[in-house]
Amino acid sequence: MTHSDDRGEGGHTFRQRFRLRKRVEGRRLDQYLAAALPDFSRTALQRLIRDGHVVVNGEPAKPSYAVRKNDVIDVAAELPSGPAVAAEDIPLDILYEDEHLLAINKPPDMVVHPAKGHQGGTLVNALLGHTRSLASAGGELRAGIVHRLDRDTSGVILAAKSDAALAALQQQFAARTVEKHYLAVVEREPELDADLIDLPLGRHPRNPEMGAVRRRDGKPAQTIYRVSRRFRGFALLDVQILTGRTHQIRIHLAHIGHPVVADGLYSDRGALYRSDLLGHTPDDDETPLIDRQALHAHHIAFTHPTTGTPMQFSAPPPPDITHLLHTLSTLRSH
Repeated sequence: MTHSDDRGEGGHTFRQRFRLRKRVEGRRLDQYLAAALPDFSRTALQRLIRDGHVVVNGEPAKPSYAVRKNDVIDVAAELPSGPAVAAEDIPLDILYEDEHLLAINKPPDMVVHPAKGHQGGTLVNALLGHTRSLASAGGELRAGIVHRLDRDTSGVILAAKSDAALAALQQQFAARTVEKHYLAVVEREPELDADLIDLPLGRHPRNPEMGAVRRRDGKPAQTIYRVSRRFRGFALLDVQILTGRTHQIRIHLAHIGHPVVADGLYSDRGALYRSDLLGHTPDDDETPLIDRQALHAHHIAFTHPTTGTPMQFSAPPPPDITHLLHTLSTLRSH
């Protein structure tokens, strides 16, 4: 995989090349790129493909193209440049707001911070459109956001409205006094009803977009899971993270043989279809039950940064996870 940025007066061209390995063979082109380029939203990637800015083996391709081993995929995107972050009128699902902080239920397919692949439509753009009273530490690109969620992970995320609130919340995260729980639908049923995964994490030795278990030189990472419900071949987990490493839940669960459903980066498929559950081959026009990792940050508990009051917020899972669980209940109940 190679990439470069060719800068001009009004912006720059982002270029990246991928040479495919066998383990991703058969995955849709848009699903493969969504996993490989996390700074681009899924909608933006589909637009790039349709507009001819993605070529496979030198030829334009459709988003539904099934990638093959040894395919060479080239991506070229014209990106604007400039320091300003635009305030955008994007609806927010606000769970709580006062003069010090906000708790937001982030939808899937929303990038948190503007980056090379997505200058608009991010949570930062939405926050700036909602209020100008945000922590200034880190500049507009941060917009007071205290922690992060991956683009395709939905759920609760906090933003601070003052530098003092931001610093106080960051201190709680650093001290590991913030309690965070996620819902995860995983492949296969864990043997244990609950367990602690205590495995250090670091960079993947070959893929810079991925992390990996690194027993010798990784940073400490602890994840607790509890089985909430079992289905034939799947399970719903309540996952609590004691540390906050990038992709921690996804790496840990994949490492123990239970990858998050439809995790295009850490499992063999980037989408799950009803036909998969029935043992059939999906039709070309079949809509997936879910085409992003089935992971949702559903609960957070912390201390208010100013008053010291205990706070906790829960966010209901979005429709795609709700629909997935209903379908599993119908087709794969014990």
